[in-house]
Amino acid sequence: MICVLQFDAASVAVLERLGGEGRLPNLTAIAERGRRVELATPATDFAAGAFYTLYSGVELADHGIFYPFQWSAPEQRARYATAFDAPPAVWERLGRAGLRTLAIDPYESRPPAEANGVFVCGWGFADRVVLPRWSRPEGLGRRLERRHGRGPGATEIFGRPRPGALLRLRERLIAAPARIAALAEELLGRESFDLAWLTFSAAHLAGHQFWDLSQVDRERLDREARATLAGALDDVYVAVDEALGRVLAALPPGSDVLVTSAVGMDVNTSRADLLSQMLAAVLSGGPLESNGGGAIWRLRAAMPASLRAVVAGAIPDRAALELTARLELRGHDWARTRAFAHPADNQGYVRLNLRGREREGTVPAQDADEQLAEIAAGLATFHDPDGAPAVASVERTAEHYAGRHADRLPDLVVRWSRRPATRLAAVRSERFGLVRRHGSGSGRSGNHTPGDAWAILTPGSSRHTEPSRPPRLVDVAATVCAVTGADPGDLPGEPLLAR
Repeated sequence: MICVLQFDAASVAVLERLGGEGRLPNLTAIAERGRRVELATPATDFAAGAFYTLYSGVELADHGIFYPFQWSAPEQRARYATAFDAPPAVWERLGRAGLRTLAIDPYESRPPAEANGVFVCGWGFADRVVLPRWSRPEGLGRRLERRHGRGPGATEIFGRPRPGALLRLRERLIAAPARIAALAEELLGRESFDLAWLTFSAAHLAGHQFWDLSQVDRERLDREARATLAGALDDVYVAVDEALGRVLAALPPGSDVLVTSAVGMDVNTSRADLLSQMLAAVLSGGPLESNGGGAIWRLRAAMPASLRAVVAGAIPDRAALELTARLELRGHDWARTRAFAHPADNQGYVRLNLRGREREGTVPAQDADEQLAEIAAGLATFHDPDGAPAVASVERTAEHYAGRHADRLPDLVVRWSRRPATRLAAVRSERFGLVRRHGSGSGRSGNHTPGDAWAILTPGSSRHTEPSRPPRLVDVAATVCAVTGADPGDLPGEPLLAR
């Protein structure tokens, strides 16, 4: 058996600090018995795309799923990610071989088309976008909830959070790893599995919301609340480590263990909510006094996060996802649109409205290079209020990603300056004018880093192998196949463990 423990979106710096303080004894013990490797990851440009790559073992440009809401060129609109076909997760490959999987809370995944084993999502906590409630077999989740209780909802709502909401979120995230460990202990104790894949997403959401307190109105924080929230990220990491220890103790003798994180976490530097108006200023060819971002960011700024949470909670999940997708690019006059800012919350994405590719495309293919160069040069002129560059670089996606579904990707990736942006009020260009932020953007104090994917491999019945090139994120699925004996088919990864 192989057990994959996903310490989701963990900060390497925080892990090292807490490990040095002796507060992560189980992760430290795993690392001492195994081998740690850095993994090349598509999170360099597409943080959310790393999850489909991790689960499927397929490179990003070959699956093309890079954000929960992304562009459908034939429909000229954004769609929720499940509207796009995706390669099978590695546990579906195992299922075809008659091998059984226990999977709990696979982040930004979807129910398997072929399920052999036990699959439960939205267990530690539920987020209607990235951790919706579902289970296989159908109805199993509800039966388990009757015994263990229902996991709380913790859907992330963009905008400035209130201290009370953050305090409640802290309690939910600290409790979530133990819920996963308890369910794993029960199921591992009564059934046999070839793969156990457990995702501890509490670390992910805690990184976004508790990296620091820059997104909180300080006058609303008393001393006790400040101290509690300041230590929340550490508290969640410690809770994940305790859960790892419980799971390790429940594994059958000789189990192989792989601990991994597909993306990293650090201070939030994203200015993605400003990109729509930055782009509009560049395309207008002259100074533009702007008062906000795209339509959905203006809506978020107009309604407090707490009110939007209440409204969203009253709408069925499927309807809420469809409404969000419709709002993402609302207001574009496609007959006059040359390019648009694709939905994003970390790096920025720009896509041309290309004739022959988009249903209502306007830009001729022969003009694409010139248009992309104009946009990249224009965006590079924007700076923060203190004069420092707002944009670190603008990269052409086609120069870095080639594959079966590369056409789903944006044409440009905007990499932001590595400076905190939570409190940023505006950006300015001497040529294109001022772009003011409405509201507080995403309200996240932490966001994903361009890299920091890693794995710790601790053999039980297997042995380490040496790949022919530096390890990559796709190697995790290949390793699962190699250890369990499942057919990897045409997966590009190389196993890091083998029997």
